[in-house]
Amino acid sequence: MSTSLTDKRSLVCGGSQGIGRACAFELARLGAQVTLVARDEAALRKVLAELPAPAGQGLQHGYVVADFANPRDLQAKVKAHWEAAGPVHILINNTGGPHSGAIFDSTPEEFLDTFSKHVICNQLLVQAVLPGMKQAGFGRIINIISTSVIQPIRGLGVSNTIRGAVAQWGRTMAAELAPFGITVNNILPGF
Repeated sequence: MSTSLTDKRSLVCGGSQGIGRACAFELARLGAQVTLVARDEAALRKVLAELPAPAGQGLQHGYVVADFANPRDLQAKVKAHWEAAGPVHILINNTGGPHSGAIFDSTPEEFLDTFSKHVICNQLLVQAVLPGMKQAGFGRIINIISTSVIQPIRGLGVSNTIRGAVAQWGRTMAAELAPFGITVNNILPGF
């Protein structure tokens, strides 16, 4: 079985650190062109300089500076990037979680902010890249969530709640996009 991603373009959210950075390196190692998304341009440039070169002819890695606190700006920047660089074949939805704390102490604003950064931003990103995936007849949407989808993690009330919403969003999207050759998978990392 070949795992070559030569001539595939990927968009990796939260690509400047942690799980997103690790995903970017693995995709690049397999030959994909990687576009990193995060709000810290200096961190993005550092990761970009360390990535193995993509295998496809004429492809270059890149980055988009965007903040998940501004969903429409994120969508516009990603859409503009793929229109210039070519369609995205692989989307890694990955965003840091909210601060810890008991669910009964959490404010409605914390739930709304986290819902926006995880569900709304994922939705807008899919809408930005979906036309290219449909045109290619190929797409991979990978949502980095949490094991809290299966078993809530003590002290992460807001995160437990919203990550469950992302899981159901992903499952619903998977059924709708399968006829177009696009898969949607939820990854549940633990500690």
